Parts: sequence; C-alpha cells; structure tokens
Amino acid sequence: MKRFLRLLKIEFSLNIRDMNMTIFAIIMPLVVLLILGFIYGGKPAFPDAPYTFLEQSFGAVSVIAICAGGLMGLPIVIAVYREKKILKRFKVTPIHPAMLLGVELVIYVLYCIISIITLAIIASLFWKVTLQGSFWGFLGSWFLTMISTLSIGLLVGGLASNTKQASIIASLLYFPMLIFSGTTLPFEVMPPLLQKIVSFFPLTQGIQLMKNSFLGIENTNLWLPITIMSIITVVCSILSIRFFKWE
Repeated sequence: MKRFLRLLKIEFSLNIRDMNMTIFAIIMPLVVLLILGFIYGGKPAFPDAPYTFLEQSFGAVSVIAICAGGLMGLPIVIAVYREKKILKRFKVTPIHPAMLLGVELVIYVLYCIISIITLAIIASLFWKVTLQGSFWGFLGSWFLTMISTLSIGLLVGGLASNTKQASIIASLLYFPMLIFSGTTLPFEVMPPLLQKIVSFFPLTQGIQLMKNSFLGIENTNLWLPITIMSIITVVCSILSIRFFKWE
C-alpha cells in the first residue's frame, strides 16, 4: 500500500505540472457550464417543464471531464511512458502492471471528482441548480459511467505501441462519443438508426441514466445500461492487464 501511495503522489504531481488535464477535465467543463448558464440561466428545458435547461444538461456537462480523462488523457500518458522507455525501467522494479494502471486510474478519478464538485457548486450558487431525483442514483450512474470510460482508456494505453498510435485510437473514440453520446448533440433528435448504434456507447447509456436520476424520471430499462457499462468495465480492465506491454 505504501508503494502504491508513493507512486500515486509522484504521478499525480507530474500530471498536475503538465496542466493538460487541469485544462480539459476541470476548466473546459466549467467553461461549458458557464456558457450554458449565461445563455439559458434558469429557463425551463421546455415550456412548463418542472426543471431547467441546466438541470437537464448537468449530467452531460459532467461527462466532458470523464471523456477527456478516459479517452484522451489516460491512454496517451501511458503510451508516452512506453515510448520514452519509462515503463521499461518500471519493469525491473516490483511494480506490477495492475499497480501502475491502478495508480493512473485513481489520478483520473480524482480529476473527475474535482470536476463534478466544481460544477455542482457553481451551478448551485449562480443558477440554483438542484437535484430533482435520487442523489445515490445519480452518483451511482456517474460513477459507473466514469469507471467504464476509464477502463477503455486503460485498454488503449495498455496496448498502444507509441504516442502516435494512442492518439489516433483515442481520437477515433473520443470525438464520436463526445458528439453522439448526447454530450453535445441531444440523443432525442438523432435518427432512430443512429440512436440504436450509439446506444452501445457507455457514455450514451451513462448520460441517459444520469439525466433521469438527476431529474427524477423513472428509468424504464435500468438493467440495460448497467449491464452494458459493467461488461465494458470488466472486459477492458482484464484485457488491459493481460495484454499490457512494458515496451
């Protein structure tokens, strides 16, 4: 445990110095929230809606940090370590791949936690955004969305041979999920065929769960998103450790 915490402290310090995740996982979601807040304020999501536009969009905005960390930050930092032979040095130490991946996972979980707390405070103070539904339901759906997305990043980082390869794979995952999961383009306005395709994205399932939990809307098919995200988490985590490459 001491070895894990020592490595976590070192890696987190290095990550903060880089500033990329501070910008994309904390500042960028906050900027999006501020823009939406100044445009829509406390306006209802639609005429006579019992909740505001910001309350409807809060879950989707919080996913921006998850997307940035899981699909861009996490795989690329592992690939950079591999390309610079840093992982090769780790190989001759008692550090197991599971420990190294676990440390990186915890770092990006911390970023996501800081981001959502910041968003919640600002949204509540300036636009009186309040949770309409279940706190634990929203927290559980947010956590499952985060873990399933980060597990994909672990897999990409564990397999990518170099930074260029990791960047290409990460971009192919990041932009389609960010655009079509409901973070930017509302899921409800998509054509039926596209809805069926993007329903397999963990972010799509997570955003729908978070939105319904936040607004107090009953989830008619609760086990489908939970099953999809759980399977993705388990499979990607196992494969990332099994096929992890030190160099």
